[in-house]
Parts: sequence; structure tokens; C-alpha cells
Amino acid sequence: MDGGSSPGRKQEPLLQQLASFPGTFWVANWMEVVERFAYYGLRTVVPIYMVLAHELGGPEFTHTQKAQVFLWWAMVQSFLPVFTGGLADRFGYKLNIAVATTVKIVGYLVMGWAIDLASMKTGLSVSEHLGAAGGEWTYPVFFTGAMLLAAGTAIFKPGLQGMIGTVMPKGREAVGWAVFYQMVNVGGFIGPFLAAYMRILDWKYVFLFCTFGIALNYIPLLFLPEPKRETDAFGTSNANAGFLEKASDFLVVVGKSIAEFFRPRVFFFSITFAGFWLMFYQLFDILPNFIDDWVDSRAIVAGLESLTWAGFTPVLANGNLPPEWMINFNALLISLFAFLMGWVTGKMRSLTAMVVGIGICVVSIYALGMSLDGWWTLLAIGVFSIGEMTASPTKLRYMASIAPPGKKGLYLGYANATVGMGWSIGSVVAGHLYEDGGDKVNLARKHLVEVIGQDSTTVEALKKTDVMPRLADAIGADVETAQRLLWDTYDPGSMWLIFAIIGGCSLVGLRIFDHFVRRWDALHPRVPEKLG
Repeated sequence: MDGGSSPGRKQEPLLQQLASFPGTFWVANWMEVVERFAYYGLRTVVPIYMVLAHELGGPEFTHTQKAQVFLWWAMVQSFLPVFTGGLADRFGYKLNIAVATTVKIVGYLVMGWAIDLASMKTGLSVSEHLGAAGGEWTYPVFFTGAMLLAAGTAIFKPGLQGMIGTVMPKGREAVGWAVFYQMVNVGGFIGPFLAAYMRILDWKYVFLFCTFGIALNYIPLLFLPEPKRETDAFGTSNANAGFLEKASDFLVVVGKSIAEFFRPRVFFFSITFAGFWLMFYQLFDILPNFIDDWVDSRAIVAGLESLTWAGFTPVLANGNLPPEWMINFNALLISLFAFLMGWVTGKMRSLTAMVVGIGICVVSIYALGMSLDGWWTLLAIGVFSIGEMTASPTKLRYMASIAPPGKKGLYLGYANATVGMGWSIGSVVAGHLYEDGGDKVNLARKHLVEVIGQDSTTVEALKKTDVMPRLADAIGADVETAQRLLWDTYDPGSMWLIFAIIGGCSLVGLRIFDHFVRRWDALHPRVPEKLG
């Protein structure tokens, strides 16, 4: 069973479908807005912060170190729901969300004060502590905070998504999950928009801002009723059992959660769709750095400045828009049109919609490396958003549709596992690619030594903020000309072709998977769960 609408199936009017969703559905979606508001307020700027120079207040990690953070962030955030999804189904969605919120708060605070906490460990001042790249203790402290944030997110996702899946009216799943995805991006748009202002004042304000935001989710938990869950599919003991029996329940749930993941339809869908996520996460892991290093968005700034009559003033980064604002175009489009795309994709089979969406994303990812122009980059992000709206929320509909009774939280947790497969591998690939062939400062150091012939020890000793001015002096030009020289010489945009090829492989794999699913469903129309 595909879990999507069949072509030709009559659909109710969109407004009629929206009016049928219960109050718990809308409150849960509001909690998603709040959580994403905080999460993406940090997530779109943290790639820039991690590699920020010491003299600008950053920890100055390398892109390889940043890749390691994202690797483990992906593993924890995406694979932990394989276990926590079943626990949410068993022990309650509200408890799950409360625990997740607390863990996330601690994570934000540890990340924001990593440099200060590390300097306390060494007994040195903050400036002395940052003597070596990344700081001796800054990296492990920051890493710990990132893992707490990842764990909190991993606990939160299946609990909230399971709550939404439980109260979702039958036959309206396509629109329901599209609304959910739209709420994700409403929060995802507001957070980075405000974070751009916060980081201009002080980077710590970004982390405080996110901490306050996620704490707001305690409020609805006080009055939101626990949804009535479906029959306990795990066959565990009742809620009044003693401690040892509940501990036994915990182990049973974890064991069965792992076994369930290896059912053929779940497993093969997960590994096939992972290529999409490898491609997708470069929008947040590498694109912020790529825009910061290479993209000229001054023409966009000129257009936005015409809106100052309405009280709007763009936040500038060296005359350009901050990367998080440009990437935020993705969240803006999805927050405006996701429910409409959900209505459109509701007329399609789930797997067909995902194949179409991935194809659109492949084209746009490749386009990111074709030009330095800000408008071109914005267009590529916009096209990518259309593909994302077609593919990504549909995977939630698909996983919810093939979930056996009482296992919606578990199966929606599996939806995060396929994210982890792609994101974790992609973070390592992207980190090494960008460290060696994309980072503007690293390429400038390379050019100074290998082409201009300057002493390597002297060049390596330069402060990060002094490297581009040194290259400009060496070629007798300004920094902008030096940047263009590096672009023409080393072609850093070519790495986007690699990600497009990986996305294309995912598209082909999903098409093959769809072929076998159709054949199976034709032979076993009444018992699709045997394969799924």
C-alpha cells in the first residue's frame, strides 16, 4: 500500500478539510512553530559561528571540525527517534515533549557559553584560552551542547508528530501533514529573521533568544489534554505497573523498535530516500558558508532598501545580505504555500510525489554553483523549495500510512532515521569538500603559497581576517577582485554538482523501490503490512 491518494480520487475542498481538524491538532502545530522558531534561529547561523574568527568572537573551528559536529548531531537527532518514538507511544506524548524541551534548553545554553565554560576549565581568560584554533576545551564543550540539543530534538519530534498523527482525521492526511510542514517553516522563517539582528549585537543573544523561545512550549503542556492513543501494539504492561515492570517495558519497546525498523518496506525506503537528505542538508550545513564566502547579494540589498519607507531596514554583512536571510527564502515560500502543495500532492501517490520533488531539488542544487549573483542564488533556493514541499512532507504521510495500529510515533521516528543516514554522511563529505576546495580563506592561503610563492609558515600564521587583504595586496588589487580570482581559479561552485549527482541516485533508487512496491501491493492488496 502506497499510503497516498490514488489518481482520480475525489477530494474535499481545502477549507472544508482544514475545518475538520480538532483543537489538539492546532495546538500541537503551534508547539511545532515555537520549537522550530528556536531551532532554526540557531541552525541557519551556527555553521557561520563555528568557523568564525577568534577576533570576531567565534571559536574558529575548521570545516572538518564543523563536519564532525554535524555528523554526530545528525546521528543523535535522527537515529534516537527510532527508540524514543516507541517510548512516546507507550508512555505519553506530553511527558515526551516536556523532557525534550528541558534537554534542548540545556543544549542551547552550553553551546552559547562554550568558550566561557572552556576557559573556566583551563583557568585562563577567554582571550588566552582561544590561543589555538578551536581552543583546547572549547570544541568538546560546544560538542556536548550540540549533542544535548540534538537529543532534545530527537525526543521531541516523534512525540509531537505522534500526537498529530493520532488526532489526524482519516482521509485528510495529505493536507494535515502539509499544514504541519507549513508550521515547521513558519517557525523556521521567523527564527533566522530575528537571529540575524541578534548576532549583530552579540552572538550570545542568539543562544539566549533560542532558549527563551523553546521554553514557551511548557505553557500549552499545562492545559493540552493527552490524546487517546491507539491500542498498545507492543503488548507491554499497563500504566499502573511497578518500577521493575516498567523498566522491562522500556527494554521491550526499545528491542521491538529496532526490529521493526528492519521490516523490508521501512528499511529499503529509508536507505533509498537518504540520498535526498544528504543533498537537502547542504542548504543548512554548507550553503551559509558558501554565501558568506562567495555570493554577491548587493543587488538584492538595493531592492530591499526601497522598502525602508515601510520601516524595513535590511541587516547587512559587508554590504551583502546575511546568509541566513537568503536561505530563509526557503522557509518563507514553504510557510506560504505548503498547504496548497499538500492539496496538490494529495491527488498523487506518495512515492510519485517524492520522485517529482527530488527531481526538482536536484536541478536547483546543481544551479547553486553556477553563479556568484545573489538573485541567481535566491532563484535556486526558491526552486529547491518547490521540490522540498513536494517530497519532504509526503514522506511523513507515507510513513504514517504504513504504520500498524499503535505505532505512529515509532514509524514517524523512522522517518527521522532516513534523515540521519543522509545528513550524517553528507556532513562529512561536505566538510572535507569545503575545507579543501570551498573555503575562501583556505583557498587564499593556498594561492599565496603555491602561486605567488610566499612563505608557508608566514601565511599559516596570519589571522583569519588578514588573509584576504594579504592576497589583495599581493596581486595589487582590492579584496573583491581577489575573491573573483579565487572563484575563477579554483571553481568552488563545482562541489554542488556532486550533491546533485547523489540526489539523482536517490531519485532513481526511489523509482525502483516504487516499482517493486506496486507489484507487491498488486499481489497482496489486503495485507500490505506484511512487507511494510
